This record gives sequence, structure tokens and C-alpha cells, in this order.
Amino acid sequence: MTQETFISRRVAVKSSVFGVLVAAIPNVIYANSVSVVSEVGKLPLKIHDRYPAIDETVVAEVVGVSHFNLDRLKELVDPRPELARATWDWGFGDWETAIGAASHVARRDIAEYLILKGARPDIFTFAMLGAYTTVKSMIEFHPGVQHILGPHGISLLQHAKNGLSANEGNTADARKLVDYLSALGDADSPKYPDVAETDKQKYLGDYKYGDGPLDGFSIKLNMRKLLTLGKVGKNGGALYKTGENKFIYNGTPSVQVSFLVESGKVISLTVTEPGLTLTAKKL
Repeated sequence: MTQETFISRRVAVKSSVFGVLVAAIPNVIYANSVSVVSEVGKLPLKIHDRYPAIDETVVAEVVGVSHFNLDRLKELVDPRPELARATWDWGFGDWETAIGAASHVARRDIAEYLILKGARPDIFTFAMLGAYTTVKSMIEFHPGVQHILGPHGISLLQHAKNGLSANEGNTADARKLVDYLSALGDADSPKYPDVAETDKQKYLGDYKYGDGPLDGFSIKLNMRKLLTLGKVGKNGGALYKTGENKFIYNGTPSVQVSFLVESGKVISLTVTEPGLTLTAKKL
């Protein structure tokens, strides 16, 4: 047998006639350097490294387009409905589901499509949908659940406000829900100190911790003029100030980002998370 094993439709049909297909295919699929062709003689399609897990690039796209592009989402999910439950880590454990993405940007149409395909709606989805009775009963059943933050640290109250602003569905119930959550006094995100515009400027730039092209971070400003941290050259999650030159990363309480500043100039940043402390020098 050659280094690469090929499975063709012709071979599969022939094998099934002799009743050996079910036994043979798993042994081939999990062999090293497996390739698959749809017809004999065609070039093989490489199987990605995490097979049989779904390709990470597909998962990332599903969650990404769930924020804004229903047509593209349908192209991805219609042939594979299990992708409606896709979940992605945007960095440091900032997990977001496809329906979570649709929920915090108040895309009711995308959320309802994902539910139809098998997504699992949660309290944030119901808050966006303005489901006053449902959300209220969940909080009464488990007091304190209103404290839990959604993707990117977005609060339950903010999900409800976003849904109300979208002005779809039962707006009377949506307004009642916003009033109810506001009255609780603890269903919104924590309040963080503002960062002065002059201070924002000094943090901006690229920071490297290794020799590889991606061994670093970029500090940028997002559309809301918040500082963000992402892989070098990329956009990332927001930084919220917790102290002098100290920040928390985008709804992940175990991750701290601090900057070393000397004579008003930023020298480096340090990321501290459980089991790892990483310092990157400012370029």
C-alpha cells in the first residue's frame, strides 16, 4: 500500500457488494495521510488535521456570519444543520455560539433560522427576542442568573435593549423586559473607568513576544473607540480598565493585561492568565 490511501466511489460500491464496506472504511479513514477522491483518477481532497471534528475555518465563519449575513449562513448550515450549534473562542476563552452572535446584535431573523436548524437558545436569546415571561421565570427559578454575562462580556440587560431597539416582535413585552431587568439593578455589565484619549494613543501599536510573524499582539481602537487586543496585525477583543495601566480582556475575568510605562512611554505589555504569564515588547 502506498503512503497515501485513496477511497473512490467505484471502490466503495464494489466493496459494499461483498459486505465489507462498513468494516473497511473506518480503518482507512483514521489512517495517516488519508486523502479522498470522488472519482478514480481525480486529485485527492486533503482531510484537515482535526478530522472527524469539523474544520475550524468553517466553524469560525459560521459564528462570524451569524452576526450579519443570513444568506451566507444558509449556504453553510442548510447542507449541515449541526453547524447551527457552532461555537467559537475569539480569544482567551471568549466563547460565542452562532445563536449567541445573532442574539447580541439583535438579528431576530438569524436567531430564528438557527433555532429552526437545531441551535440551542439561551436566556440571552430570549432577552433579545423580548420574551418577558420566559426571562422573568428563569430568573425567579434561579435567582442571580441575571449576573451572567454573554459573549464579549455583553450583559443580559444589553441584549434586551438591543432587541427592543431592533423594534421587531412584541415591543410591549420587550419594553416590559427592559424595565424589569433595569429594576433588578444587577443585570447590566460592570462599570469600568474611562480611558483618556491621550492614554489610548500611547498604548496603540504592535507588541512582539517571539520571532514568528504571528508571535505578538496589536493594540487598536474599535468602532466604539475602545482599546482592543488581537493577534499581531488583527483586530481583537476590548480591553476594560481595572487600574493604572491594567485591563481585563473582553469578558474573561481570569485574563489580565498590564502595560509597563516608563517616563510616559509604553515599553511592553504582559498577559497574565492561569498557568501563563507572557510579556511582549512594544515595537
